[in-house]
Amino acid sequence: MPFDPRQLFSTRVSSLPLLGLGISTEFNARAQGGLDLLALRAALPDLVEFLEVGADVERGIDADTRAWVASGLPTTYHFLDVNLEDEADLDDAWIDETCALAREIDAAWLCGDAGLWHIGRRERGHGTLMPPILEASSADEMARNVRRLRETTGFEVLPENPPAHVFLGKMHLLDYYARVADRADSGLLLDVAHLAVFQHVAGHAPTTGLDSFPIERVVEVHVAGGTPFESGGRTFVEDDHGTSILPATWEILAEVLPRATGLRAIVFEGERNTVEQVVPVFERIDAMLRGVQA
Repeated sequence: MPFDPRQLFSTRVSSLPLLGLGISTEFNARAQGGLDLLALRAALPDLVEFLEVGADVERGIDADTRAWVASGLPTTYHFLDVNLEDEADLDDAWIDETCALAREIDAAWLCGDAGLWHIGRRERGHGTLMPPILEASSADEMARNVRRLRETTGFEVLPENPPAHVFLGKMHLLDYYARVADRADSGLLLDVAHLAVFQHVAGHAPTTGLDSFPIERVVEVHVAGGTPFESGGRTFVEDDHGTSILPATWEILAEVLPRATGLRAIVFEGERNTVEQVVPVFERIDAMLRGVQA
């Protein structure tokens, strides 16, 4: 069934490909000591089925991603350079360039942390990553942007909950993105590692808020490692994309998987590690999936 961005999500989701388990990458990750993508694929051909490409329009697509695409393997496009909370930042030029890059790698959909990727002009020197203001007006603005991006590009657009050590606003993070998805009639990318960080910062149990969250709209899930650290007498978690997965992250994943009826992809964000380091994480995620499917 061809993808039609004007149809309801309940119809659109059935046209999205089932990608399975994937690995993330960012521009020149391997050159900076990170993962050899095709070596990982060779080591785990039955588990590593697609590549999530973290990219921005300034740097474009690196050689490792091009090699993956040339091998005929699937991809998704994870934008690293737009403030999806800010309507003024979602300009036509960025949309056109992002769409061109996504089509160049034949991406299955667009996704990205839905917050603030930069302050001021969109330049790498201004890069940051902050969460949105957790208020209804912000969620409504983001929803308009998600809908516009989907309808303009013809790609499904999956907003992702970003990590942070401080969150502003009165809404629970899950309530915020539930409102975005409802008003945009969109799918979602749920990063269970980022959610674990939020729950810790907010003083909640790991699965607080999931009972009322529209998990049926979760098309993609991210899993990543995090490292606790102390500052000012408090414990925070650094979202370092390592292979040490927090117990809370596994707990959230176990809660989500049985209810995620629209799930099409799970990404382990492990681009900063070696093949040997990431293999056990893929094996554990696969075992959890098999347990749900049994």
